[in-house]
Amino acid sequence: MPCVAIVSPSGYAPDPEAVVRGITNLEAQGCQVLDLTDPASRHHRFGATDAQRLAQLVTAARHPDVDIVMALRGGYGLTRLLPQMDFNLLANSGKLFVGHSDFTALQMGMLATCGAISFSAPMLCDDFVREEPSAFSLRNFWQCLTRDGCVIEGGASGNPTLDVAGTIWGGNLAMLTHLVGSPWLPSIEGGILFVEDVNEHPYRVERMLLQLAHAGILQRQKAILLGDFSGYRLTDYDNGYDFEQMLLWLRSQIDVPILNGLPIGHGRDKTTIPVGAHAHLQSADDHFALTISSYPHLP
Repeated sequence: MPCVAIVSPSGYAPDPEAVVRGITNLEAQGCQVLDLTDPASRHHRFGATDAQRLAQLVTAARHPDVDIVMALRGGYGLTRLLPQMDFNLLANSGKLFVGHSDFTALQMGMLATCGAISFSAPMLCDDFVREEPSAFSLRNFWQCLTRDGCVIEGGASGNPTLDVAGTIWGGNLAMLTHLVGSPWLPSIEGGILFVEDVNEHPYRVERMLLQLAHAGILQRQKAILLGDFSGYRLTDYDNGYDFEQMLLWLRSQIDVPILNGLPIGHGRDKTTIPVGAHAHLQSADDHFALTISSYPHLP
């Protein structure tokens, strides 16, 4: 029975009752839950003060019974903590750190400073607090965390035929571009970069990807995988400039294979990806399979 510690290194949960429901759902799946968050401790838009949020991570990392450290939710706040974060403590704790969105900052910091693997994965909010959590998300989550390998499938029309291998890394696109030029963005050569975001218009997705290209990051990868980019709204001003047009233009400008259709992001259904693990990507006929191995997991 794994013990899951809930931490709030970013935002707070607007509905405390939903947190109780999420904990109940985790317990129903056979978990012990250690809730290190406190709704009364929220500070401005954050789950607690900077010092308190750091202390939650330290407590979770040092707790002898904790197996999984799960983010309460994303939002904003982790980059405020990066200069004070003890990445060696987190990396050497033996815990599995799981989350996405703003949690990408912590994951990139762990990978950049210690080469430590973490998991781009569901969080308590909104994945476990739903009245009916996604069966797809939960199945992929527990399969990934309890096995020494996983296979992620996806695809979309227009994807290139490809067979490459390298380090799988990435996460939320806004967070990745935010970390460019900092010591917390890993320098990955020959990797497979995955990105996702929500409420970002296609031109803003293009702008962020161009920032990674201008920084020389995209050109060093063997492939780029695009996840879910939903939640934006087109207007008449776009004049036909939608996600497909943006992707078509990017493919004409960037000499690295770009594949669409990775089931990850801020939507209901999301797969779990071991960030920093070895991956083998095979793509053909609008379908791809990503085989990931060599990562820590629950015994």
